[in-house]
Amino acid sequence: MGSFSIWHWLVVLIIVVLVFGTRKLRNIGSDLGGAVKGFKEGMKNGDEEEISPPSQQTGAQTIEGEVKDKTHTKS
Repeated sequence: MGSFSIWHWLVVLIIVVLVFGTRKLRNIGSDLGGAVKGFKEGMKNGDEEEISPPSQQTGAQTIEGEVKDKTHTKS
């Protein structure tokens, strides 16, 4: 009872194809592949950014301001 035979898996596959259709299953597969590829590229870029030294910015400006406290008290 713990394992399914090949016939069980074939019936499940046929039902899935009938419910979703081959075009939607193909789109799901390509979307999943693109997501995995994007994740791998993101992880690779994240590692490169940690290793590289920080770049110096030229022409950077510091903007200073004053914060005024707005408090509302109820009497």
